[in-house]
Amino acid sequence: MITTATPDFAANFPTGGRLIGLDVGTKTIGVATCDVNWSFATPDKTIIRKKFAADLATLKSVLTAHAIVGLVVGLPLNMDGTDSPRTQSTRAFARNLLPLGLPILLWDERWSTAAVERAMIAADVSRAKRAERVDSAAAAFILQGAIDAMTRA
Repeated sequence: MITTATPDFAANFPTGGRLIGLDVGTKTIGVATCDVNWSFATPDKTIIRKKFAADLATLKSVLTAHAIVGLVVGLPLNMDGTDSPRTQSTRAFARNLLPLGLPILLWDERWSTAAVERAMIAADVSRAKRAERVDSAAAAFILQGAIDAMTRA
């Protein structure tokens, strides 16, 4: 199941459970996880993209290690809310994750990377450290937005 509706997604987890957030880029996939009560998202790792089979194997190991029950995938919409080639690529990536058998929420990620970059600059994080951490931090930003929306509903 792939949805953009948080109530539909949240209905799959009446007692909560750990979720994973993904910031899917062309070269990397930022990964973040949240606690079982959906209180906070934490950056986890950045996967260097290879072939999809290798990316999927790496994701499966993370899903198993953290007992993940659902995925939140950042959806890079245009500023006017329309799809772009990157949006279509991300939707295809999400469809390719369906064999995992977990519910997938596509979450609007506009400005996520920019917001994380600004926060890191304000915290005086070096350019090298920002480059290392920005993808997983953006995944945490995306996941936090989704879990906040679900716990408010």
